[in-house]
Amino acid sequence: MDTTKQQGGPATAHGARSPAETSARLVDPLGDPRSTQSLTPLQDLHGIITPSGLHFERHHAGVPQIKPEAHRLLLHGLVNDAKIFTVEDIKRFPATTKNYFIECSGNGYREWNGPIGQSVQETHGLTSCSEWTGVPLKHLLGEAHIAPGAAWVVAEGADGAAMTRSVPLDKCLDDVLVAYAQNGEMLRPEQGYPLRLLVPGWEGNISVKWLRRLKVVDRPYQTREETSKYTDLMPDGSAKQFTFVMHAKSVITYPSGKHKLPGPGFYEIRGLAWSGRGRITRVEVSTDDGASWQECRLQGPVLDKCHTRFSCDWRWQGKATIIQSRCTDESGYRQSTRTELQAAQGKLPSYHYNAIQRWRIDASGEASNV
Repeated sequence: MDTTKQQGGPATAHGARSPAETSARLVDPLGDPRSTQSLTPLQDLHGIITPSGLHFERHHAGVPQIKPEAHRLLLHGLVNDAKIFTVEDIKRFPATTKNYFIECSGNGYREWNGPIGQSVQETHGLTSCSEWTGVPLKHLLGEAHIAPGAAWVVAEGADGAAMTRSVPLDKCLDDVLVAYAQNGEMLRPEQGYPLRLLVPGWEGNISVKWLRRLKVVDRPYQTREETSKYTDLMPDGSAKQFTFVMHAKSVITYPSGKHKLPGPGFYEIRGLAWSGRGRITRVEVSTDDGASWQECRLQGPVLDKCHTRFSCDWRWQGKATIIQSRCTDESGYRQSTRTELQAAQGKLPSYHYNAIQRWRIDASGEASNV
């Protein structure tokens, strides 16, 4: 069809992507349609910002539909002046906008004891990165005047699970946001509309969505999500609590599982790296199963606790090989292999898996998870 010989369609009230673009989240019901996870198609993304409609989701009791005019945020506990904020009250405070990743601590949990996921969406799709706008939590705490003895803040959501997590006060006074906007628009219901906690660099579950209550307390409250869930099993069977930080991780997104290279020749290897400890300082790629490594280009901006795009040049000779990436963050932490991770933590954990991801490219160009 020659589009120069006919009029195009009319303008619309809300833009939509081309019908030719079909990239979508992969929905995993986890045995119950109300307790689901939806994985981001990292293999199809460009740059570092995840479109809001493709941001990964994790729900424990479905998605509540909340009327913003009726929603309230209670701030109480060890404070001298308890507060009840409306959404409009929150939006009157000085706002800040930051790019941060959020990653479920269960991202890649099926890979602990060997390759399971076929694509990078299946192995790493529980991470996304957005531009978040909101109010630093320290401003709200300042309004309430913290009382002596305060050491933690318990955050509670308005979903059917009443999601509740304990957050150290020091973190709350550092970089935690009460967010109301994502990527330039108000939060979508799946991302916590109208208010969510945003705890940069820490496991996603602690960034409580549909935020309705903040209670300042003297100790962690040992909630369901920090006792029976979201703890790391050690080799002796004990459970380690409050391993909040998401360790440095990188993954090659092209070529990756389910991709097929059309033939030998030049390719640009591309991927993402991120760390809950701060900025990514170095990414290396091996195209010969770890025998040698080359340093990659980091695409700016390289930001704190944010996805970083990396790339390097590769001339494939048409022979079977294994490609992989590893990253280093500004704390000096370098990504480990699965073998090293298992030696340190055993084979029991379900959370905080951040091992080097290996993709096999066979002689036909087919990429698979090894």
